[in-house]
Amino acid sequence: MSLKNTPRSYGRLARGLHWATALLILTTFPLGWYAEGLPYDSSEALAWKAGVFSLHKTLGIAAFFTGLTRILWALTQVHPVPVNPEYRAANWLAALVHYGLYAALLLVPLAGWVHHAAAEGFAPILWPFGQSLPMVPKSLALADAAGMAHVIATRVLLALLILHIAGAMKHAVIDRDGTLSRMLTGRAAGAPGSKSRGAALAAAVLWGGAAVLTGAAVSYSPTAETPAAPRVQSVAAAEPGAWQVLDGSLKIAVVQMGSRVEGEFASWDAAIRFDPAATEGNEAEVRIALASLKLGAVSDQATGPDFLNAAAFAEARYTARLRPEGENWLAEGELLLNGRSLPLNMSYTLTPEEGVTRMSGRTTIDRRSFGIGENYPDEASVGFVVEVLVDLTAVPATASPETGE
Repeated sequence: MSLKNTPRSYGRLARGLHWATALLILTTFPLGWYAEGLPYDSSEALAWKAGVFSLHKTLGIAAFFTGLTRILWALTQVHPVPVNPEYRAANWLAALVHYGLYAALLLVPLAGWVHHAAAEGFAPILWPFGQSLPMVPKSLALADAAGMAHVIATRVLLALLILHIAGAMKHAVIDRDGTLSRMLTGRAAGAPGSKSRGAALAAAVLWGGAAVLTGAAVSYSPTAETPAAPRVQSVAAAEPGAWQVLDGSLKIAVVQMGSRVEGEFASWDAAIRFDPAATEGNEAEVRIALASLKLGAVSDQATGPDFLNAAAFAEARYTARLRPEGENWLAEGELLLNGRSLPLNMSYTLTPEEGVTRMSGRTTIDRRSFGIGENYPDEASVGFVVEVLVDLTAVPATASPETGE
């Protein structure tokens, strides 16, 4: 039996790629659906959920490369003629579904892969595939858009798949015309007839509509509709010794499933009273909107009841006095988080930089001390130590940002 197609039959390679693709699709989709519904209320549950998602992602990428191989092979082969060329409308619809499925074989897993590469953490792709993609940065906006594209493309794929299976069953059970046998055993069937013109263009229009729908969904998502809160709110300029924060970031980093994951709070404010020539009276108060944390694919989980519990404790607050420590500075203070207030010190540096002063600091906390992640008593899923990374630029509140005077 030939490896290549003939005008009336499919070759061994085309049939093998077809059934390999079908097996991957029919395995990958249920795994993803199952993983979505799994709980993550304990370390064991999270590990299982992540493992299922990892398998889903890995099989999805395998489906991408299998589909790509199938398409490239199909481009070198003759396409077998329809079994019933007189049914022109049905043949045109079948061609539309086939072209749509070819596109889906690439678009669905590729969108999922981009989502994974752009997001931080959770459920790594298994060997031999990597975690990143060329020219795909870590970006929450890109991850959200790719995730939405993945969901919509999957729905289009499922609709096309249902039509494809329904058509195959009709040929096998009602028509009994040998169409299914051509793909199962390589049996020759069919007669020459006119080609289904315009089906490829119609499939392109179908996927173009899906792309427009994706863009609309991303534009009108709650994240897109809600105006972004100021990253940093400035302290009142009238206070003696007050400093005005111009820009900055407040980040955390945790180890999840063995990998370091970094996230950032989008909304926080700092009130700073500071005289670098004084050793007393320097102080700072930082308030953090916990719900504003963006931690890649696990943002909702991180701000949920098992961890930061932003619904019950909307804000964390850090108050500290600032004093010199050798060539650097030390913030000695208390962190109020998750209803608990505990001492927390942070060493930081001050660097004059083009008319402003840059502050960079780092400290660590143990999540267990604040009752965070109590259902995760080990570090198999989430590490105990959380890094806190602060970087900001500021000037005295009475100074000009351009001159620092």
